[in-house]
Amino acid sequence: MMISVSGVRGVLGKGMNPEVAARFTAAYADQLNGSLYVVGRDTRASGPSIASAVFSVLRFKGADVIDIGVASTPTVEIMVGELGADGGIIITASHNDARWNALKFLDGNGEFINEKAVEEIRKGFESGSILYDPPSDIGSCRKIDSADSVHIKRILGLDCIDQEMIRARRFKAVIDCVNGAGSSIIPALLDTLGVESVGLNIDIDKPFPHDPEPRPANLGDLSDAVIREKADLGFACDPDADRLVLVDGNGVVLSEELTLSVAADFILGKEKGPVAANLSTTRLIDDIARKHNVEAVRSKVGEANVISAMKESGAVIGGEGNGGVIYPPIHYGRDAMTGIALVLQLLAEEGTSLEKKVSEYPSYCIVKEKFSFDGEMNSVIEELEDKFEGVSNTLDGIRIDLETGWVHLRRSNTEPVVRIIAEAVSREEAAALIEKAGAILGSRG
Repeated sequence: MMISVSGVRGVLGKGMNPEVAARFTAAYADQLNGSLYVVGRDTRASGPSIASAVFSVLRFKGADVIDIGVASTPTVEIMVGELGADGGIIITASHNDARWNALKFLDGNGEFINEKAVEEIRKGFESGSILYDPPSDIGSCRKIDSADSVHIKRILGLDCIDQEMIRARRFKAVIDCVNGAGSSIIPALLDTLGVESVGLNIDIDKPFPHDPEPRPANLGDLSDAVIREKADLGFACDPDADRLVLVDGNGVVLSEELTLSVAADFILGKEKGPVAANLSTTRLIDDIARKHNVEAVRSKVGEANVISAMKESGAVIGGEGNGGVIYPPIHYGRDAMTGIALVLQLLAEEGTSLEKKVSEYPSYCIVKEKFSFDGEMNSVIEELEDKFEGVSNTLDGIRIDLETGWVHLRRSNTEPVVRIIAEAVSREEAAALIEKAGAILGSRG
């Protein structure tokens, strides 16, 4: 069981089941004390049974529920505001495989609840003191099917999106939605923008066809399809469609780090203001900020943490290096669909290809590894500071910036592991940083 600003997630069985979902939902409802909630889910097979528990608890506590069915995380976030709800729950374990499921809790702004609220919900769940007072009324539950259309309309209404300019380019794109929640909305968005799309893995009734995390190692079929179909580019997302990975016209699957970089470069060319990203995000963000003479702000990992940093700094765009783009004019949340529209608009305006655009940027290589570790972290951090000579940031684990790269070590919010991420000018140098940090971690395990 993992409890953080990224949600409450666990492996099906003892970690996540209808009883666990019900108790956490009750603790959440007690925390918000709302009367109307929006609920959506991704396509994993456990979703309907978890959703049933969520509906039952919210209704028993007197709240009305709007069920938007299979929907992306950003779509649920948008619909909370659209419908004037007091909060929302997204039933998704995001990039985790089908053995997992989770609850993501939203506030009345359609944004992830903060760390303080998460802690109160945790206390309520663990204390066993959740009370079910006799309800004066049982809440209602109704289903609506317009959520995707609302989301697409919001994207088309952005000042920076010119639907006809994109349409005039006659793009062809291949999409891999991993049979997840993006499987309907992404083809619909591309069709509206006049993009010919070829769908891979867009059947919501089928299981995830491969490891659902949208990383280059998992997207070989998409790469092949872009080449085979002679497409201009490819798009891949995770099961809840808040993360986006790009494939260029040569079939090269780009690092997920480049999604935010490309989107930020586009927006900062139109709007001046800071860009915000978490500590695990590529140094390219700093380069792009310097290019546009703006500040790059760093935060702890986690969407809620990035959003807090964006609001505090007045950032015009932000996100995370896992492929998450957050653009405030549509909403404060990672959004693969908005990312797609921004990338297409950039390519249309500049009359260029994705491969040519990316070739303009400094070249970095990022390596990401996971390590099992249940030891005490303070001693690890101290030794890392001693062994690596650089500038340390201990906001979230420890990130050490070196002259030619950086390394970041932290406990994961979404898996029971410690993540070590390193970036350098070559894969060999980044891997060497990972190996050095991993050896220190291993000596303390």
